[in-house]
Amino acid sequence: MTEAARATGRIYWIAGGFLVLSIIAGVVLLDTGSSTGAGDSAGPMVLNRGNGAEPDTLDPHLASGNWENNVIGDMIVGLTTEAPDATPIPGAAESYEANEDGLVYTFRIRDHLWSDGTPVTAEDFVYSFRRILNPATAAQYASLIYAMKGAEAINSGQAGPETLGARAIDDRTLEITFKHPVPYLSWLLTHYTTFPVPRHVVEKYGDQWTRPENIAVNGPYKLAEWRPNDHIRLVKNPLFYDKDNVRIEAVNFYPTVDAAAALKRFRAGELDLNTNGVASQQIQWARENMPDEFIITPFILTQYVLFNTLRKPFDDPRVRNALSMAIDREIIADKVMRAGEQPAYALVPPGIANYSGTAQVRFRDTPMAERLAKAKALLAEAGFGPDNPLSFDYKFQTRLETRLVAVALADMWKQIGVTAKLVASDTQVHYNLLRRQDFEVAWAGWIADYPDAKNYLFLAESASGQMNYGKYHNPQFDALVAQSDRERDTAKREALLAEAEQLMLDEAPMVPVYFGVSRNLLSKRVKGWVDNNLNWHRTRYMWVERETPGS
Repeated sequence: MTEAARATGRIYWIAGGFLVLSIIAGVVLLDTGSSTGAGDSAGPMVLNRGNGAEPDTLDPHLASGNWENNVIGDMIVGLTTEAPDATPIPGAAESYEANEDGLVYTFRIRDHLWSDGTPVTAEDFVYSFRRILNPATAAQYASLIYAMKGAEAINSGQAGPETLGARAIDDRTLEITFKHPVPYLSWLLTHYTTFPVPRHVVEKYGDQWTRPENIAVNGPYKLAEWRPNDHIRLVKNPLFYDKDNVRIEAVNFYPTVDAAAALKRFRAGELDLNTNGVASQQIQWARENMPDEFIITPFILTQYVLFNTLRKPFDDPRVRNALSMAIDREIIADKVMRAGEQPAYALVPPGIANYSGTAQVRFRDTPMAERLAKAKALLAEAGFGPDNPLSFDYKFQTRLETRLVAVALADMWKQIGVTAKLVASDTQVHYNLLRRQDFEVAWAGWIADYPDAKNYLFLAESASGQMNYGKYHNPQFDALVAQSDRERDTAKREALLAEAEQLMLDEAPMVPVYFGVSRNLLSKRVKGWVDNNLNWHRTRYMWVERETPGS
């Protein structure tokens, strides 16, 4: 927002103010067969994407993983959406404006359709907000929109859905009232928790509304096929409002948990891009042998060790801090990961606007020998030592990098007399275990939903529900975050968030280990890709160069 807009409390976006270059006319209807790359010069343009884990769901109100976001974001457009560089631009709303106190926003819904031909209306958004907040929906991510007036009370069952601060003034005018200013609103509205769902379809088909034969979407692609653990196929939506600027006619998403196997598939031409990385052992080879196709970019990602504070002895900050002190973050970043990851001594990563990152783990500059001695002393205070060694299960995903990190962590903890028993599971299973608090100590990662420090501190708020995996609870921390929500001065807000982060770091319910980089594989034939630190790349902006005859 410009200084002038901030002074008046108004934002206005002109519809059509963003244009993607390269236009094709007409619509190509596709069958559900698979195709590799651009195909021949007369065939449909198809993109094959490696996508990490297999999605649990394609319902935006039940999703929680980045691998789900990649697919859902190709099918559904929120009030705002992403430009090729991942910055917010107009989406389902062609414009919006705020009142002078910045608490009431009025959105002008663009004239567009669901893929079954039904008009998208402001009431669809009201219905969708109420749906995700309905306790019966059991949405993991509902707390992300607690800034809406009445949202938390509805989600906790203390108020009815009609009390939500969202109303349809008419079919194309939506009003949302917030309980405090939301300086990151344009980013938040790109997140799938705020996406509309078609009420007429959801109420007709219930949990089956996302099946290919039932689903209706308002985005550039529609679900054509989902073969679990094989691929998800989307085809171009002929009713998308910007269809003339969508060049790729079908996109296949393949699960690629195994980075080494994904690299082989990429080199064989089976994948046009893969956003799930390159295995650490193959980093140097990829740099030397495919420098134009292996792309490393700073990434707003924090990887951390997580403690279940509901289980003893991990309810004790001394135990948590001891395990944190024993971790040599430089070794893990430089020797284990190898792609340019940075040691993390804070939860909020670099690259976050209006946040200087003053909060730091206090032992950052302490020599490792001193840290190990202090860690042993803390464990002794908590009742652990040679005669009563600490032992626990450490849970992590089956990906190669997380296994390598797990082995390194176990070795580091062994130096202070602690035994970590390594327990691996698939990514989806792993995060389901975390949400159920079925762990003692575990590995986790957080990619920004929106680039604001609040989105990281969200993980430790008591009100965050299932997303507060370790059930950390500190009233002082919650109060600082709540105070930052009400603070309109940017510098004062930053100071409050930094104070809250420091408090959390001192109590160590989550132990940051490293800040990530994206390790993307991108065919030289794929165009329209724009590097960004959120690693969001919507298919609608890309195209695949056709092979010319005889090439």
